[in-house]
Amino acid sequence: MKIKKFKLLMLLSAIALLILAACGTDSGTGSNDKEDTNGDAASSEKPKFLSLLTGGTQGTYYALGGTFADLITTETGIKTTAEVSQASAANMTALQEGKGEIAFVQTDIAYYATEGKLMFDGKKIDTIAALGALYPETVQLVTTEASGIKTYADLKGKKVSVGAPGSGTYANAEQLLEIHGLTMDDIKAQNLDFGESTDGLQSGQIDAAFITAGTPTGAVEALNATTKVNIIGVDAGKADELIAKYPYYAKDTVKAGTYGIANDTETVSVLAMLAVNKDLSDDVVYEMTKAIYDNTNKISHAKGAFIKKETALDGISIDIHPGAQKYFDEKK
Repeated sequence: MKIKKFKLLMLLSAIALLILAACGTDSGTGSNDKEDTNGDAASSEKPKFLSLLTGGTQGTYYALGGTFADLITTETGIKTTAEVSQASAANMTALQEGKGEIAFVQTDIAYYATEGKLMFDGKKIDTIAALGALYPETVQLVTTEASGIKTYADLKGKKVSVGAPGSGTYANAEQLLEIHGLTMDDIKAQNLDFGESTDGLQSGQIDAAFITAGTPTGAVEALNATTKVNIIGVDAGKADELIAKYPYYAKDTVKAGTYGIANDTETVSVLAMLAVNKDLSDDVVYEMTKAIYDNTNKISHAKGAFIKKETALDGISIDIHPGAQKYFDEKK
């Protein structure tokens, strides 16, 4: 009887040990799961890859985008790639759709997007924030000497490129035509990107092209290598009228010697800026901002001279991402 009781006690002890071991294993597994979950959360804070949306291959956005992507990759460890796109307005939509995390955009287009105006009428975008302003984007009305066009009035009835669909250039063209008493109906509007525009000017298939980009613009420089280029100016009175109605414009000048032009040509500009998805973490955006504005001396493009931390919040009329704001606050 005692032997039976002893065996029963041993059996119960063994069962108890098995139960405790099982509980210990479950507890350990739970702990590992928690660690994995925390690891996944941390990795989601700092993505492995970023897409930087630029513009056409002939524009300033694309040229600078490659440099910015390299700086972000080197300084943050996040592999960043500059992507060809249809520029400003299309970039805002692409950011909203998750097709990129950072993008070039004109300050006026960023404003339209966040306010749901003009090309964003009924399609307000509230998922983007500003990283920082970059440089003036000059609105250039480019023609050739052979076209005979010397003023905005001469555009009537002519084939004029007004920018790729979804580009900020289209809005600039429409507003400048308006100030000069014209509409899109007064011209034969062509929706071409910068490269297509300059090819069309060279071949004579179009008569003029609106190109909003930092000067000198690669596509126009390439055109000047084979064809005599003219830039049609905006006189001071018309510029004042434009700025009074659309205050995100500023007066600008295409300097003599640019594209071989003989004299300074007065025109207007908006600002280029970088926008990011709001859901990027503050730390990531801080690191991206620091990577660019702490290394402007490494930007070889001529527009690099305009990119400064001291002026990076100028002309921006949308929310600044908190990560970028933290960087600029530290530099005051």
